[in-house]
Amino acid sequence: MQQLMKQAQKMQQQMLAAQAELAESEVTGTAGGGLVTATLTGAGEVRAVKIDPKAVDPDDVESLEDLVVAAIRDGARAAAELSEQKMGPLTQGMGGLGLPGM
Repeated sequence: MQQLMKQAQKMQQQMLAAQAELAESEVTGTAGGGLVTATLTGAGEVRAVKIDPKAVDPDDVESLEDLVVAAIRDGARAAAELSEQKMGPLTQGMGGLGLPGM
């Protein structure tokens, strides 16, 4: 039982380290062939949105709005992939501990 607790504590430390690494990592999502770029943390927090002036058309604001949403979605997808790379092996390993709900 003590060995199991040590394993669980080690995994918890690894999870916290991976979460901190994700919070510091950045991913980029793009739309419109790079006209709009969104920068997100690996945890999915939007840090910045950059819009190429060529994408700004006062007569077509809706298209620009769609590009911003698409860039953020692309960044969120990249963040989810990064999270799976960092956290996936850890969460799979927790199932081997026989802990309920893991």
